[in-house]
Amino acid sequence: MAKRIAKFHKVSFEQFQEGWTDTFGPEDKSRIQEIYDGIQLPARATKGSAGYDFFAPAAFTLKPGETVKIPTGIRAEMEEEWVLKCYPRSGLGFKYRLQLNNTVGIIDSDYFYSDNEGHIFAKITNDTNEGKTVEIPAGTGFMQGIFVEYGITVDDQAEGIRNGGFGSTN
Repeated sequence: MAKRIAKFHKVSFEQFQEGWTDTFGPEDKSRIQEIYDGIQLPARATKGSAGYDFFAPAAFTLKPGETVKIPTGIRAEMEEEWVLKCYPRSGLGFKYRLQLNNTVGIIDSDYFYSDNEGHIFAKITNDTNEGKTVEIPAGTGFMQGIFVEYGITVDDQAEGIRNGGFGSTN
């Protein structure tokens, strides 16, 4: 039986609004509230699925070569010694070469406690070789996250405290 080691939460509206505005610029607060209210927590499609689907908070269209940074509105609370690895959904990668810009998103257990509430962002690029435009409707799974247990070296001395996302630990 799989270990139950994590729980997904929405970030606060204020944190989502900050991430949305940073990505897309100023927008009507009621529109951002509408997007926030529609955010779905990640879920597995079947009991045999390893990945939790992350759902698009709004519709996105990516022409060939275009990139978008998506504030998911999601945070992941997990036990220590676990990590959430994020990948594009298999079908989107296969059909469109949709890729995460950092290839695999690594969400550490202590990210949950950062000032930004551990808000998970996904920066994706349509890297098609066939000139295909990717359309991701609101509420559609576009990324999947898999929880993985990890170990550390016997002489590990890490004592740092995280406070931020990309590149915050060095």
